[in-house]
Amino acid sequence: MEIKDIISSGLLEMHITGITTAEESAQVIKWAEQYHEVKAELDNIEIAMISYATAHAVEPPPELKQTILQNAFLANSTSKNVELPQPKIVSISPVWKYLAAASIVLLIGSAILNVVYYDKIQDTSSAHDKTQQELYAVNERMKGMDEDMSVVKNKYSQPVSLNGLPAAPDAAAKIFWNKNTGDVYIDPSNLPAVPDGMQYQLWGIVDGKPVDAGMIITTKAYDKFRILKMKSFGKVKVQAFAVTLETAGGNPAPKGEMYGLGEL
Repeated sequence: MEIKDIISSGLLEMHITGITTAEESAQVIKWAEQYHEVKAELDNIEIAMISYATAHAVEPPPELKQTILQNAFLANSTSKNVELPQPKIVSISPVWKYLAAASIVLLIGSAILNVVYYDKIQDTSSAHDKTQQELYAVNERMKGMDEDMSVVKNKYSQPVSLNGLPAAPDAAAKIFWNKNTGDVYIDPSNLPAVPDGMQYQLWGIVDGKPVDAGMIITTKAYDKFRILKMKSFGKVKVQAFAVTLETAGGNPAPKGEMYGLGEL
């Protein structure tokens, strides 16, 4: 018999559980001494069964010990001369032995499969959560793009380009002035990165004087919403827009250098 046939015969599991005949046990021991693979398989089966039994052990109720002691005392004191019936030895059919061994193998296999599939389910769940997060991020980006396009395509939006000045010749920004409502939007994506503690501030020039139009957010967290809604001027007539670099939080009047200017 080949080693693979010995390992798959079920005799190893039956030997570990003690349900083999004397001849079968002797044969298994002989195989274990003869083949290293059989010995290793026996060790693995024994370790698996001990681990399973330990994991599923059920603690007996505390009153069981007292009951056993009481019964032992009574049997010892009242039945010393009573001849107890000899236990009847019942032989087990080889068919049932194989079935018992097979059930043990299936039980261990089931436990292993449960662990494997639990891990796979956990991995699938994690992948699903990650996909959901990615879809949410994409939907948010699409929503932002739709909002940006609605501003750009609005028939009442008048685009105003803010060109760079000596403080930053390459700086650029675009204003979308809604002539119908007075709402103001800005695309600041082409403004230079701001130093720490500083922030761009938008101004509307009304009757030759700068009027605060709000602080401009240029952090990377705002990349997905490139066009920002600023303060509304309503029906006030604005002649131009300007961007200055101010301390973070802004100022009631411009103090920093002007980075961009555009007339309506």
